[in-house]
Amino acid sequence: MTDDLWRSVTPQVIGALVRRYRDFDRAEEAAQEALLAAAAQWPEEGVPVDPKAWLIRVGSRRLIDALRSDEARARRELADATRVPADSLVAPSPYAVGSSEQDDTLTLLLLCCHPALTPAARIALTLRAVGGLTTAEIAHAFLVPEATMAQRISRAKRQIRDTGATFVMPAPDDVPDRLREVLHVLYLVFTEGHTASTGDALHRIDLTAEAIRLTRQVRTLLPDDGEVAGLLALMLLTEARRPARTSAAGELVPLAEQDRTRWDTAYVREGVALVTDALTRTRLGPYQVQAAIAAVHDEAPSAAETDWEQVLALYGLLEQLAPGPVVTLNRAVALAMVEGPAAGLAVLADLEKDRRVARHHRLHAVRAHLLELAGDTEQARESYLLASRLTTSIPEQDHLRRKAEAL
Repeated sequence: MTDDLWRSVTPQVIGALVRRYRDFDRAEEAAQEALLAAAAQWPEEGVPVDPKAWLIRVGSRRLIDALRSDEARARRELADATRVPADSLVAPSPYAVGSSEQDDTLTLLLLCCHPALTPAARIALTLRAVGGLTTAEIAHAFLVPEATMAQRISRAKRQIRDTGATFVMPAPDDVPDRLREVLHVLYLVFTEGHTASTGDALHRIDLTAEAIRLTRQVRTLLPDDGEVAGLLALMLLTEARRPARTSAAGELVPLAEQDRTRWDTAYVREGVALVTDALTRTRLGPYQVQAAIAAVHDEAPSAAETDWEQVLALYGLLEQLAPGPVVTLNRAVALAMVEGPAAGLAVLADLEKDRRVARHHRLHAVRAHLLELAGDTEQARESYLLASRLTTSIPEQDHLRRKAEAL
C-alpha cells in the first residue's frame, strides 16, 4: 500500500470508525492496526478492490474486540447509552461509502482542532489522524523525541474525550470559529516547514507538502470558502519560491536576490488564479490579503519592479483585518520601500516597545536592513549580529552573520 493511498483514506477510515463507535482514541488505534494488517497481508494476497472498505472492516473488528475485552469501558458505554435518545444512536454502517466521507473528513479536522487543545496538540493530532503521518514522522519534523510526541498525541486525545466532545459537526454558529482554528493549524504547519524554527535545514519540505495537501483537501470540502482558497493560494505562492531560497552551497538567499527563473511557475499561476477568484466573489479575509501580497511579489519581473505602493496598501488593509506586531513589521518594510528607510525605522521604534516582538530576531533583522539602506552601517552591523544571536535557525544565523561581516 502506498503512502499516498494510506494518507488519502486515513481520515475516512478513522471518521467512519469514530462516527460508528464514538471513541476517537480507540478508532485511531484500530485504524493503525488495520494498516499493519494490510501491510502484512496485501503484499501476498494483493490490494483489495476497495482498500478503504477493507480497512474500515478490519478496523471495526479490531475495535469491537478491544471494546469487548474492556469490561469497564463497556459499562461506561452502557451507562452513557441509557442517557442518549435512541434515535441519536442510529448511524450509517461503517462499511458504507458515499457523500458522508467528505463530512467525516471535515468533522475529523474540526475535532482535531478542538478549542480545548493547545496549538501544539492540534498540530500533532491533525498530522496524525488526518494527515496519516506516523508518530515518528511528526516527532522528526518537529525535532522532538518520538516518546514526547506520542505523549503529546495521547494527551490531546484524552483531553478531547474529557471534554465530552462527540463526532458530530459543531453547531452552524460555531463552525466559522472552528474552521479558523483548522486553517491556523495548517498555516502553522506550513510556516514551520517553510522556515524551520530550529536545526540546520532552512526548509522542511515534508511539512510544507503536507500542509498544502491538507489545505487542498479542505478546499475540496469547502470550495466556496474564500479564506480556504486564500490560504491555499498563500502557500502555493510562497512555496513557488523555495527552489531559489538557497544557494548551491545551501545558504539562504533573500527574496530581492533570488533567481526568479527558478521559481515554480505552475504554483504561481495556480496561486494567482485562486486568490483572484476569491477576491472577486467571496468575503474578504486575512489569508486572501496575504496571498494578494505574495502574488504582487511573485508577478514582479524583478525585485526592482515590485509594486511596493500596492504592497503597502495591502498591508494597511491587513492591519485592519488582523492587526498584530508581525503585520506592522512587514508594513514597515513596505513603507521604507515607498517613503524611505527613515519612515520604516519610525514604525520599528514603536514596535521595539512591544514585548511580543522586542526580542524576536526578525524585528532586529529588519531594523538592520533599514539602517543599512539609511547608510548607518555601524548600527546596522550591531542589529544584524543581535538578530543572528536571537534566531534558532542555523541557516538564518549564518545569513545574518554574513550580512554583518559584509559591513
